[in-house]
Amino acid sequence: MSAASEGLVISTFSDDVATVTLNRPAKLNAVIPELVDELCTALEGAIRKGVGALVLAGAGRSFCSGHDLEANSPGEDLGQLRDELERIQDVTRLVRAAPFPVIAKVHGYALGAGCEFALCSDLVVAARDAEFGFPEVGVGLSITGGISRLLPAAVGLVTAKELVLLGERFTAQRAKELGLVNLVVERDELDDATHRWATALAARPRLAMRLAKVALDNGVGELDAAFETEIGHAMVTQVSPGAREAAAGFAGRDRG
Repeated sequence: MSAASEGLVISTFSDDVATVTLNRPAKLNAVIPELVDELCTALEGAIRKGVGALVLAGAGRSFCSGHDLEANSPGEDLGQLRDELERIQDVTRLVRAAPFPVIAKVHGYALGAGCEFALCSDLVVAARDAEFGFPEVGVGLSITGGISRLLPAAVGLVTAKELVLLGERFTAQRAKELGLVNLVVERDELDDATHRWATALAARPRLAMRLAKVALDNGVGELDAAFETEIGHAMVTQVSPGAREAAAGFAGRDRG
């Protein structure tokens, strides 16, 4: 097994499988721009290396608890804001462009951006303790990552509106029933179950795998228009008084 140097994202390689791990465990892997940059770099590195499959995971108690509202207080520089929003959308772009399947290995919280990271993946294996949710609207923000296109395609428009507008958390079992999770296992079985799928996928013919993924992703529809709509909405919400108040109110709160 080989590993990259430790940072906000750690990449390891074994048996033709890459594992990319979000590494802010003290903050439940909450998203900051630096983490997004390192995640994109890790995905690009796995593509260059030519692995057969990739597992996206989170260190510590959770997969990813969403944007770090304490660190990401909205600023006035709209150019910088747009760059940061496009960068987080690059995660979805890279996952879709990868010639190999990406499996999200989810435990604990998968909220906001964390839920987006999971649902842009090709497959999702979740521990029974996982909690999913889109809390953005409730804190005055907007969804990103292509979810405005991917979520309705997966669960239907009515259910997508319920999940986003109400923002209520839902269990791994409900996520499976909705078609957002492929497999739910006990927490102590998560590593083995994910590794079993990843090694099986990595052993399959590369060209056939890549073409099947492209065909299925293209069937979901073009994401460019959704990306641009999300950018516009996110820029408006993140500089709004509501977003500032939500970020201030979130400071110091224990997310579990």
